[in-house]
Amino acid sequence: MNDHYYSNKPKSASNRRAFETVLRGINLRLTSDAGVFSRDGVDFGSRVLIEQMEIPSDAQVLDIGCGYGPIGLIAARLAPQGHVKLIDINERAVELASHNAQANGIRNVSFAQSDLFAAVATETFDVILSNPPIRAGKVVVHQLFMESWQHLNPGGSTWVVIQNKQGAPSARAKLEEIYGEEQVVEVGKDKGFRLYRCTRK
Repeated sequence: MNDHYYSNKPKSASNRRAFETVLRGINLRLTSDAGVFSRDGVDFGSRVLIEQMEIPSDAQVLDIGCGYGPIGLIAARLAPQGHVKLIDINERAVELASHNAQANGIRNVSFAQSDLFAAVATETFDVILSNPPIRAGKVVVHQLFMESWQHLNPGGSTWVVIQNKQGAPSARAKLEEIYGEEQVVEVGKDKGFRLYRCTRK
């Protein structure tokens, strides 16, 4: 696979960039780098997910494909009595996510480098959050969908944001196949992005 954000060891030279942003009314100071997803700022799809995701205050949460951490860090702020695990195949992204948690004083978090769910193979969660790695290809994305169901507690929900032109209709069909048609609800859409909540019975 070429050197892009879905590489486990990015070959591009490190070139860190710090910026401030407001997500869900919460101020964050974030550091990104070359070789990670959306290095120039929090992408619009992640913003759609962050603004609408529902996180119980005591939830056990997984942010899969966390990048430098904006989704998972906001989830941790929304679940002060819970815990958020942030995982990514990209070791540089995981290091940045950990750095950003410390920089913002967010402690109810943990981190692991992980190819899909490998690092959390025996764990289950109340909420799984994903802005899936489209560039990794449909096989990987569909495997992520399947394994998300396996790692959810009963009554838990997976939240997936995906762009229409990057396969939202086929993604929804796959999610309905896995979760059941009535369990997949489109809870938001904005500028070509669709946000799905998939609940495990």
